[in-house]
Amino acid sequence: MFGTMFSSSNIISCNFSHLPFKSCPSISRHQTPAVSHLKILPSPIQPYRYKITLNSHHGNHFFLARYSFLDGEESKGPRLKTKASSKSDLADKGDGGDGKDWTSSILLFFLWVALLYYVFNLAPNQTPSMDTYFLQKLLNLKGDDGFKMNEVLVSLWYIMGLWPLMYGMLLLPAGRSSKGSPPLWPFLALSFFGGIYALIPYFVLWKPPPYSTEESELRRWPLNFLESKLTAGALLAGGLGLIIYAALANGDVWEEFYRYFRGSKFIHVTSIDFSLLSAFAPFWVYNDMTHRKWYEKGFWLLPLSAIPFLGPALYLVLRPSLPTTEGLSDSTYEQEQLVQK
Repeated sequence: MFGTMFSSSNIISCNFSHLPFKSCPSISRHQTPAVSHLKILPSPIQPYRYKITLNSHHGNHFFLARYSFLDGEESKGPRLKTKASSKSDLADKGDGGDGKDWTSSILLFFLWVALLYYVFNLAPNQTPSMDTYFLQKLLNLKGDDGFKMNEVLVSLWYIMGLWPLMYGMLLLPAGRSSKGSPPLWPFLALSFFGGIYALIPYFVLWKPPPYSTEESELRRWPLNFLESKLTAGALLAGGLGLIIYAALANGDVWEEFYRYFRGSKFIHVTSIDFSLLSAFAPFWVYNDMTHRKWYEKGFWLLPLSAIPFLGPALYLVLRPSLPTTEGLSDSTYEQEQLVQK
C-alpha cells in the first residue's frame, strides 16, 4: 500500500487530560523507569506497529510513542529478540545467520579442483622410482644403505607431520561448523595423509558459527590435549628445530632440493602442500582469535602468523583459554548469544 517505509515519533505528556491514559504512574524523581511494550496489530498485512515507552526526565513523566509503516513486510529496523527456551537452544541453533554466502566456498572448490588436476596431470613426474625410494627411506622401511637423505627434504617431511596437529589446535573448537553441518574430525584425520588437499573440502563446507563449548568438554579428549600449553610449546619447539636444521644446510643441499622439486612429483606436491598450509593459517589464527575474544590484545600476532609454521605455533603458545558456557547465568549467556547473532 505504501511505496516507502517511514517512521515518526510523538511525545505525549501526562499533563494532557484528554489522552486515553487514565492516570500517570507514581514515579519518584530519582527513578528511571524502563517499561517498554511492543504491540503488533492483529492484521495479516501488519501495516504499522507501535512502541510505547514510559520515560522520566527531571521529574516530568511522559510517554514516547513510536510507530512505523510497513510496505507489506517486516520493518528493517532493530528487531526484538525473543528469549530462548534454554541455554542449549541458543547454542545449538547457530546457523550463521539467514543464509551462507557461498561465494568463497565456490572459489575454494574451484581451487581444490584445479589443484587436483595439476597434481594428477601437470605436476612433474620424471623420477617415479626415486620417489618410491625416498618414501621408503623416510618411513624407515629401508635400512642404512649408505645413501644420505637431503636435509631440506627430511625437514619438510617431518614438519608436514606437524601441520595436522597445528590445524587441529586452530580448528577445534573455533573452526567447527554449526550443528547439522559436516563434522570436522574426518577431514582432520585425512589431513595426516592428504594435507591441505584433504582440508580444503572442509573449508568449502564450513558453516560458522561453531556451537558453544562446555567447560566439561575442555577436560575431555581431544580438547584437553589440544588446549594444553605443553602441546603448543612442544609443537613450536619441534617446528623451530626442523626449520633450523634445514636452514643450516649448505647451498649444495638447497640446489639439490630444487632439482628434486623440478623433477619429483612427490617432492613437488609436498612443497605445494606446505605452501598452502602456510597460506591458509593466518585466516584460522584470526578466526580462533576472535572466537576467544582476544583480537584487541592479540592483533599484533596476525602479521606474525604469516611466517610459515612458526607464526601460528607462537600464537598457539600465547593465546588465552577458551570461553565456555558453564559458570554463566542464563540471562548473561542469552545476552552474549543474541549480540553475536
